[in-house]
Amino acid sequence: MTVKKLPIAKAINESLRTAMENDPKVLVMGEDVGKLGGVFRVTDGLFKDFGEDRVIDTPLAESGIVGTAIGLALRGYRPVVEIQFDGFVFPAYDQIVTQLAKMHARALGKIKLPVVVRIPYGGGIGAVEHHSESPEALFAHVAGLKIVSPSNSSDAYWMMQQAILSDDPVIFFEPKRRYWDKSDVDTEAIPGQLHKARTVREGSDLTLAAYGPMVKVCQEAAAAAAEEGKSVEVVDLRSVSPIDFDSVQASVEKTGRLVVVHEAPVFFGSGAEIAARITERCFYHLEAPVLRVGGYHSPYPPARLEEEYLPGLDRVLDAVDRSLAY
Repeated sequence: MTVKKLPIAKAINESLRTAMENDPKVLVMGEDVGKLGGVFRVTDGLFKDFGEDRVIDTPLAESGIVGTAIGLALRGYRPVVEIQFDGFVFPAYDQIVTQLAKMHARALGKIKLPVVVRIPYGGGIGAVEHHSESPEALFAHVAGLKIVSPSNSSDAYWMMQQAILSDDPVIFFEPKRRYWDKSDVDTEAIPGQLHKARTVREGSDLTLAAYGPMVKVCQEAAAAAAEEGKSVEVVDLRSVSPIDFDSVQASVEKTGRLVVVHEAPVFFGSGAEIAARITERCFYHLEAPVLRVGGYHSPYPPARLEEEYLPGLDRVLDAVDRSLAY
């Protein structure tokens, strides 16, 4: 067994390296991913080791980056493209939702587009406008795309491997404020299913469901609730499309309560779909309405105010208390 303690950013780097060593058709593309190693240094060292033909510094043109990746995928490559910041993805939105997502169905299954779109997302880094968005629900609404987000280094390593091996396009949302959180990575493990949720803390009174950057907050909330005698289960969804509703249902049938947490705005967010599905599936098990905790329905604020905008420990615990009060 080979276990390393790695930050999430380094785990993604090692995963990309492994994929590139295993398959010469895997390419990395994006703004400053080559010589600079990416603005977060996630691709650091890959340019030196694999060269400019496989680690490609692109122009500042997101639509062109994704469009080129589609062409490469049609020619048998497996491109991994980086959108430098979440808010920069929108110039490429048309390419992603009208071409990348649709080609498989348009060709009646004869054409596959194994493209991974890496997007560092979310707040918490004190950035300027367009650098702290959480647009995952926009992409989850589009059939033909897989949407995943790891919360720890082991998942970051293995989910990237699985995303690259997928014949379907995958949007890989990387929680940028967790890039330097360290945890163990077993690079010889047998990974679980890419879209399978995982219970990261057992509990009996209430279920917290989250993904990406909010999993850590939910674990902290569960620990704080335990000090008051409340037993809170935490489910890491890991995937936003598809969602592992079976695992969430199993947890809610045990606890009778559910709070869904994400950074993105609550209004029309992924939590709404989860709340609706679990209400349908678990109506006779629920002891309280499914509650949602997330960002506000407003533009992401300046850095000084983002702590007020982001769902933190207090807002999650408030939802826990409101659910348990029913």
